[in-house]
Amino acid sequence: MNKLQEVLEFSIKYLEKRGLDKARLEAEKLISHILKTERIMLYANFEKLLEGNEKDEIKEALKFMATYKLDFKAYLEKKQNINYEEYENQKNSFEQENKDFFNKSINYFKENNIENPKLEVEMIFSEVLKIERILISLNLNREISNEEKNKIRYMLKERAIKKRPIQYIIGYEGFYGRNFNVNESVLIPRPETELLVEECIKLAKEKNYKTALDIGTGSGAIALSLAKEIENLKVLACDISQEALDIAQINAKNLEANNVKFVLSNVFENIKYKEFDLIVSNPPYIPESEYKELQVEVKSHEPKLALTAEKEGYYFYNLISYLAPSFMAKGGTLAYEVGHNQAYKVKDFMEKNNFINIRILKDYQGIDRMVIGEKE
Repeated sequence: MNKLQEVLEFSIKYLEKRGLDKARLEAEKLISHILKTERIMLYANFEKLLEGNEKDEIKEALKFMATYKLDFKAYLEKKQNINYEEYENQKNSFEQENKDFFNKSINYFKENNIENPKLEVEMIFSEVLKIERILISLNLNREISNEEKNKIRYMLKERAIKKRPIQYIIGYEGFYGRNFNVNESVLIPRPETELLVEECIKLAKEKNYKTALDIGTGSGAIALSLAKEIENLKVLACDISQEALDIAQINAKNLEANNVKFVLSNVFENIKYKEFDLIVSNPPYIPESEYKELQVEVKSHEPKLALTAEKEGYYFYNLISYLAPSFMAKGGTLAYEVGHNQAYKVKDFMEKNNFINIRILKDYQGIDRMVIGEKE
């Protein structure tokens, strides 16, 4: 009995059997009090795993209420020596204070030209207070400690003044339904890359692929998403940066992805296996001439090594297209993410190296974003 749903249902039945009126209401009040959340939020957090001390406190309180036939109000006043009226007034006081803090944080972001101020403030409050982002506004009636406030203020300044990306501040980014740890050693996974992953998953399942190589893995978002979605696929992921591989290894451990291995390699330099069914890459592709035009969040904080490439951004596409056939099984697939206006040039590189059935696919904005072809 670890999930909130199980604990709540047990508590209701326990109080019902011992003759307490409105057992559900009293159980909800008690548990929301101990978990420091709103009653309505109990049902939005059914899958939450309770800590051992939380369960022990709930059991002790239930026993006390049942023994002395007390409702929640009487329990607070008798067992915890808390005046119920003062308790309710204090909650209302906290709620107003916290809403003011929350709204001032949004205005602070607006004044500093943060594009999505409310969303990013919610992300910071969610991370510090350990509350689901969409539930923040309903969970502001508890005391926010000085330590928590200071942590929130620090994060707000990092974002507003230093323009650090919010993902680096909170330490993770969502990608293909999973959270990936990120820091300044790796690029932040982008939504359009999910489309590349989706296409690769579809192909791998249709063709019953057994092996895949991800070149320039960064946080491991592509490699680990493939590995988690196709359990019988063996994935090798490489990167030239050991710091990036360290993050990818942490993500692999967190996601319990046992069918992925990582290797430090400059493209194919340290790759020994030569029969990959699928090779996928989202390589650096921004020309040096365009780098200075990037957003300050990207230019000042994301690793330049993972962003820019020589030959007007085409260096890695040319190199990988040339070398990949020697590392692929017959009928294997090479799949790229490409930059704006790069798709047809990349298609040319693939055609020159005898790839066939080459397709160009668009992203959510209608931009040519993926180039996918097969080994002849």
